Amino acid sequence: MFKRFNKDEPIRAPSLVPDPAAAAAKAAAARAPSGPAKIKRKEKVAPIVDLEAESKEAKRRQKLLDIRMDLHKRLLETLNLSALDKASNDDLKREVLAITREGLREMGVVLNNADQEELTADLMHEVTGLGPLEPLLRDPTINDILVNGSQQIFVERGGKLELTQVKFKDERHLLRVIDKIVSAVGRRVDESQPYVDARLADGSRFNAMVPPCAVDGSLVSIRKFTKDKLSIDELINFGAFNEAMATYLQAAVATRLNIIVSGGTGSGKTTTLNALSGFIDNTERIVTIEDTAELQLQQIHVGRMESRPPNVEGKGEVSQRDLLRNALRMRPDRIIVGETRGNEVIDMLQAMNTGHDGSMTTIHANSARDAVARLENMIAMSGVEMPIKASRSQIASAVNLIVQVSRLQDGSRRMVSITEVTGMEGDIIQMQEIFKFQRRGIDENNKIVGSFVSCGLRSAYTERFEQWGFHLPTEIYAGGDL
Repeated sequence: MFKRFNKDEPIRAPSLVPDPAAAAAKAAAARAPSGPAKIKRKEKVAPIVDLEAESKEAKRRQKLLDIRMDLHKRLLETLNLSALDKASNDDLKREVLAITREGLREMGVVLNNADQEELTADLMHEVTGLGPLEPLLRDPTINDILVNGSQQIFVERGGKLELTQVKFKDERHLLRVIDKIVSAVGRRVDESQPYVDARLADGSRFNAMVPPCAVDGSLVSIRKFTKDKLSIDELINFGAFNEAMATYLQAAVATRLNIIVSGGTGSGKTTTLNALSGFIDNTERIVTIEDTAELQLQQIHVGRMESRPPNVEGKGEVSQRDLLRNALRMRPDRIIVGETRGNEVIDMLQAMNTGHDGSMTTIHANSARDAVARLENMIAMSGVEMPIKASRSQIASAVNLIVQVSRLQDGSRRMVSITEVTGMEGDIIQMQEIFKFQRRGIDENNKIVGSFVSCGLRSAYTERFEQWGFHLPTEIYAGGDL
């Protein structure tokens, strides 16, 4: 566990204000007499691109793709598909290699060893995995896989999107892989039901949209499931937040404050929620409710529930609200909802208000104030006739802390704000920001320069912390860099 908060010398960002001495020297040099003015521009030298080599490589890849599809058809005709599950990986690889060599010989194609090994691996992925997507799923540096039609596949590495050279043969090939995924989990996707949300065998979240709704070809997005849970210490090392903020959050979670983690898509809400759950005591019973199971809580007493969409006849749907109502009868100490996005907000707030302290959820919003406004909107859209003051009073009573996370333009994910909800004053919900990330600028590598700062306000829950045995040092509230 991280250190209990040892105040070190503040790490300050490099100053963006010019040095006065350097500025004066520069001005003197400008006034000095000189010959005819010549402005030297730094010419940008365009990188030399061997178009012929690129064209040859593209043709080679297309040729390998055509060969692979032909051999895949041969495999489907030759292999006993019903026996695939029982065959060992080595036996299956030997069989695929034998069929590949025979097929290449019949087609009159000669490949070097490297291409032949690549072709065999691709065929194994076609038979046992998800075809061209399989190497991307196995790459630990990739977080998201985004398919825009059969010829364009993007991946996200380190918060940045990049185009890959991976392609499908055609739209039918892509649709076959989509159908293979959804049929394995008992779902379907076609013209009458053109979109689907599912979970892969490894826990990755899968979403697909097919024509006619997808205009230029089927759209697929895969949010990969990370097997290694990020701890608080690792997030501190990555710069997501610092030790002072972690110490405060430890006290907030352990003393059972109701917490909302707010942020945009891909900002790290679920990762933050997983990390915060590490502060929950193992003696507590936790019930999780999600649309697609992603949470990886670190406790031993966790009951996981996942919603279910309607079947082909439009029946059998189990919503998050249904699960939440049922969870109240399961004697939970804490309820954690993966994401609150609909009418389950009413039951979530009531649970927070009626003995399930320490509950947590995530919400899509750009700031703490926006998160509160979104909660109000969801209450209004749920169909419950409730005056706006009553809605706000319910929110102010239920929610204690809003943790705002964000993905910055350099791809880094930071906890940009920790805000307490302190109550109502008239018709307005009162809030106070305790910590925030203060940006200073951008360095020469286009990385965000900044630091975590205390806003100079003492926590409204200080007395509660002390009653539970958490005596936080007063200097973390003093203001300035931490």
